[in-house]
Amino acid sequence: MQNSIKLILILFSLILFSSKSNAIISVNAKTAILQDYLSGEILYEKDADLSIYPASMTKIMTSIIAFDLIKKGELTLDEKFIVSENAWRLSTAGYSSMFIMVGDEVSVENLLRGIIVASGNDACIALAEGIAGTEEEFAVLMTEKALEIGMENTNFSNSSGINDPNNYSTVRDILIMSNYLIKNYPEYYHYYKEKEFTWDRTGGDPITQGNRNPLLYKNMGADGIKTGYLAVEKYSLASSIKKKNRRLIAVGSGFNSKNDRSKQSAKLLTWGLTKFDTILIGKKNDVISELDVWQGRQKKVKAYISSDIYKTIPKAKKKYLKVTVNYDGPLEAPIEKNDVIGKMKITYKDEVVGNYDLFASESVQKQNIISRILSSINFLIWGDV
Repeated sequence: MQNSIKLILILFSLILFSSKSNAIISVNAKTAILQDYLSGEILYEKDADLSIYPASMTKIMTSIIAFDLIKKGELTLDEKFIVSENAWRLSTAGYSSMFIMVGDEVSVENLLRGIIVASGNDACIALAEGIAGTEEEFAVLMTEKALEIGMENTNFSNSSGINDPNNYSTVRDILIMSNYLIKNYPEYYHYYKEKEFTWDRTGGDPITQGNRNPLLYKNMGADGIKTGYLAVEKYSLASSIKKKNRRLIAVGSGFNSKNDRSKQSAKLLTWGLTKFDTILIGKKNDVISELDVWQGRQKKVKAYISSDIYKTIPKAKKKYLKVTVNYDGPLEAPIEKNDVIGKMKITYKDEVVGNYDLFASESVQKQNIISRILSSINFLIWGDV
């Protein structure tokens, strides 16, 4: 009897341990999402399509519009904009400010740092007016860009994220925006990890302000992105960490306090790092296989993939990941370079997790008539292509 009781207790303990070790993380936020940047896979989400007020996370799109124009050669970092009274008023009304003055001529780079590091609402308006003439017109550009990159549930009505019912988004859309920022502007993304910005303001001593992102001050590899706060929405944070060759992006909103915002975001990112691995399947233009060719001037053609392919899987589960190449072969010549000639299938525990086209890395011409006849005879006799 005692042995039976012991056995039951041991089994119960094993079941309890197993359920805890496999349990998904709990995040104390109204809405949250976590993505593996390289694979694009969503590792965690909680009401990710719930509409939120993005607050100062809006400023990510403000900087994207500027980065876009710089990349196109329509704007430069050293170009200067004159600060209007409209912009200056936000520096005197208790909002987050860079503390620019009416009539100041401020470079685009300083305005961007004032927006990204100091979260200056005054800098947002100065940049918006300098680029589009008015903040309203700039907000139109922001919403157009949001739709262009796939932010389907977002509307921007201002450049700073100050309270406005028409300035709304979701954590999923903020994630899309953050991913776009990191992928398309690596040469400017470094602004987001700067811990302080000093502005040599007019009529006073230089003022130094620290970055509001709490994760930058933890030894965890954080290098962005942007905090937010509105009384109606509470605390929010779009964050990213990079460890070795891995990058994770998290967005959360509705944290109850600054402390919660910091701890819960760090918890979510750390969970993603410790519970999952990112596996490189192949890089863009990598040759994956050589496929048989029928009646071609060469017997094989190299097959390549057209994009980087990564997969995210639970730690120590790499053995369950399998890659197979499928094609209707042998492939009949002629074959043109870049023709789709097969598929690469990726499975995890026998579940298909990806299908990708394989392309011909070179053209293969048809054999001459005599060679084709000999090939046909050889095939009939030996079954060899």
